[in-house]
Amino acid sequence: MVWQSRERITMAIVEISIVPIGTATTSVSSYVADAVSILERSGLRYQLTPMGTIIEGDLRTIMNVVIAMHESPFAKTVQRVYTVLKIDDRRDTEAHMEHKVCSVKQKLSPPR
Repeated sequence: MVWQSRERITMAIVEISIVPIGTATTSVSSYVADAVSILERSGLRYQLTPMGTIIEGDLRTIMNVVIAMHESPFAKTVQRVYTVLKIDDRRDTEAHMEHKVCSVKQKLSPPR
């Protein structure tokens, strides 16, 4: 029997969407910018999308950053924040945003 090393790979891909509720305007881009600036300072790899932000890295590190991002609208006197979080935590291999997209695109390509 082959045993794997006790050191396990901990690469997660997380999608976060933060929505401040009860603001004076329907625009939330300034709140998004505040949250993304926290993410930028973390050094984690991320991709901003129109509907959320994808983050990859060590799950524990990501979760600490997610808490700070979630808290950021409260610093602007928002009284309610709705945050949606999706976690893809893969422990058998390193997972990267680009690899997931490429894998699907390969399967969409017509056979040769």
